[in-house]
Amino acid sequence: MGSDHPIYNIGAVERLTDIPAATLRAWERRYGFPEASRTEGGHRLYSEQDVSALQWVKAKIDQGVQTRQAIEAFQAADKKDGIPTEGETRRRSSVPRRSRRAIGSLPELTDRLIAALIARDLSRADRLLRDGQAFYTPEELILEVILPTFEGIGVGWEKGEIGVSAEHLATQYLRTHLLTWMRTGPPAYAVPPTILACAPGEWHEAGLLIFGALLRRLRWPIIYLGQSVPLADLERFIEEVRPLAVVLTAMRAETAQSLLALPQVFAPTLQAGTTLLAFGGQAFVEHREWREKIPGFYLGDTIPEGIDLLEAQLQRMASSLR
Repeated sequence: MGSDHPIYNIGAVERLTDIPAATLRAWERRYGFPEASRTEGGHRLYSEQDVSALQWVKAKIDQGVQTRQAIEAFQAADKKDGIPTEGETRRRSSVPRRSRRAIGSLPELTDRLIAALIARDLSRADRLLRDGQAFYTPEELILEVILPTFEGIGVGWEKGEIGVSAEHLATQYLRTHLLTWMRTGPPAYAVPPTILACAPGEWHEAGLLIFGALLRRLRWPIIYLGQSVPLADLERFIEEVRPLAVVLTAMRAETAQSLLALPQVFAPTLQAGTTLLAFGGQAFVEHREWREKIPGFYLGDTIPEGIDLLEAQLQRMASSLR
């Protein structure tokens, strides 16, 4: 009957089986069928075996069998390994592959998402991301769909192909999804959080949002402060929270320059040595000389590199707390 590993959310199963999501929930309540797994956030996840079972039951119902009898027939036959037949298994196992082709590759999904956002069709954007989550990991979607969608929307705005209002709508839509991933990640480690903030005057937060979502997926607790955080206020916040690390980003040379005040403002934090100060952003990619002027740990030229470098540092610091 296929793999018993839970990979499909309820929306994907609805499309694969033509059984409404409300009906799937009702069957689980009434008959305990199928026994879906749950994510940390309580959302149902189904395996290929569950999908095959549902398809078998639906076929019986379409033939006129009552729902309860169809489910009981499946459960009884399944105990005897009587169903599905080998031919049925082959037919059913092809359904997810066809559906994945219909959803498309990650670049195709990106193009469709950009088109939906430009057209202000948020319902279609929701469907695209929901479909994508059935077949791709959150990490894949964040790095290979959300990130290039941010970039594509930005390029469209720079070329005058997208108005300011449409650009803001698309950006806020993507921002909301990334913040959701931050809130609904796997259980966090029992260590102090990492604070994420943009440098003073820095309003471009897409990279920091993506960084935060990926870091949270790795189970590190985070506090996301977002755009243009004054350094003096941040230092007071650090004294109260006592985080494991602070990550600051700057996308422009002007905002990177504001971080030159770190030695004076962050003197207590730097002297204590219990909080890692890290920084990154496009400003430090384009102006490499700035890296030597900022007191802290440089997170590399790309987001994946930064995640790897920071996690290694966090693991080292967390181990010292034990």
